[in-house]
Amino acid sequence: MGFPLTEDMFKTMFPKAKSPTTLYKAMVKILPKYDIDTPQRIAAFLAQCGHESGGFRVRTENLNYSAKALDSVFGKYFKRAGRDAKEYARKPEKIANIVYANRMGNGDTESGDGYRFRGRGYIQLTGKNNYRSFAKSLDMGPEEVIKYLETIDGALESACWFWSENGLNRYADENDMKTLTKRINGGYNGLEDRMHHWEVAMKYLGGDVMVSKPKKDKSEGFHRTLQIGSKGDDVALLQRKLGLAADGVFGRGTRQAVKRFQMSKGLKPDGIAGKKTLSLL
Repeated sequence: MGFPLTEDMFKTMFPKAKSPTTLYKAMVKILPKYDIDTPQRIAAFLAQCGHESGGFRVRTENLNYSAKALDSVFGKYFKRAGRDAKEYARKPEKIANIVYANRMGNGDTESGDGYRFRGRGYIQLTGKNNYRSFAKSLDMGPEEVIKYLETIDGALESACWFWSENGLNRYADENDMKTLTKRINGGYNGLEDRMHHWEVAMKYLGGDVMVSKPKKDKSEGFHRTLQIGSKGDDVALLQRKLGLAADGVFGRGTRQAVKRFQMSKGLKPDGIAGKKTLSLL
């Protein structure tokens, strides 16, 4: 079986990607090494990396924050710590050495580890411990791996390594973009954009839903979370309850109907029919 993603597909999905031909060649070479080789796994990987990297344009963390943004985003280290953000505004190195000091294996502020081991890669690898683990997997030294991470191959392989280390293929196989987002982001920031990228990638790659053994819940008639790409009788049941034509395929129309229902019930309108949503139906 050949690599299902073509260069033209990738360029269409991410028209603003930097060096798309070089990046595509790296994908053909590197993704299969980490078993990211089925339509579903590739679609999920592209969606998550595409969001994290601004459409495959950014490979190194941007720490060029204003004073106002520092107090808002990193209030713990500035405003609430009694530190004057104005002294650090628009100074990425100084900012990194404050916010990443004494954690993730980094030394103190004076060590410079915060900036040296700042986020790099399409899923930004951050902190000395992560750099060391990634370097060990490639039999590289810490300084060598920093240089590698600044290349297209390194930015891509670090994302693949993170994906593999965290067992993310499992969630890609289940079309569980919500859990994937939580595992990568720590929350659900950008879920809508990630879902959009995933839907487009699935369309081009022709990914089929390969649902693992259904997870039963207490919602009568439903036995799994339903989302874009889900198919079957439980999707048809969901559609009937929402007053839609019951074709058994969870597409954009079904997703919008789920979002409207969630809003009417005071739930987060993510368009994913999970336990809370289904129980109210």
